[in-house]
Amino acid sequence: MSGPRAPQGDIVDLIADIFARRGAEAYLGERVTMAEHMLQTAALAEADGAPDTLIAAALLHDIGHFTGELGAYSPQDAVDRRHEAAGAMALEGQFPPAATEAVRLHVAAKRYLCATDATYRAKLSPASIHTLSLQGGPMTAIEVAAFQRLEFHAAAVRLRLWDDAGKVARARTPTFDDFKPMLRRVARRQTAL
Repeated sequence: MSGPRAPQGDIVDLIADIFARRGAEAYLGERVTMAEHMLQTAALAEADGAPDTLIAAALLHDIGHFTGELGAYSPQDAVDRRHEAAGAMALEGQFPPAATEAVRLHVAAKRYLCATDATYRAKLSPASIHTLSLQGGPMTAIEVAAFQRLEFHAAAVRLRLWDDAGKVARARTPTFDDFKPMLRRVARRQTAL
């Protein structure tokens, strides 16, 4: 997905192919695979009554680990690979801003929560604490104020909380195929130019 964009009608199949080929990869040193984590995050969003756009964002929030030009995360990383930006870029034009912006902002939401919730950082896994340091650490007061002005900041915070909770080994979730109809509803239809 970092190369030429697929025709819009093919985006769900393209993502399904990525899940099939790469979903079994380890998820950032956690006890779940990439696919398990992303499916758990989407299942938590669905159970919380989130709108389809936010469920889609929850399912696809880490797609940038697969599509980013900087490659997949390694626990030895000393620089941020900006998977949130890569994921949002891969989804833009295919999904509405309510989904793509939640993807783009889910890392900023972690930084925001670390700055605004005294109990939040203690809930993070060691891998999330490591990536937090690469991503800039907790936001400053100026960054918090700027983040709160963003249209989709509240959606990104909700996504972040599901993201943090979606790391349970052997948790039962719907499959990617179960989410395909919802993704097709959310994905933008191709329009004639």
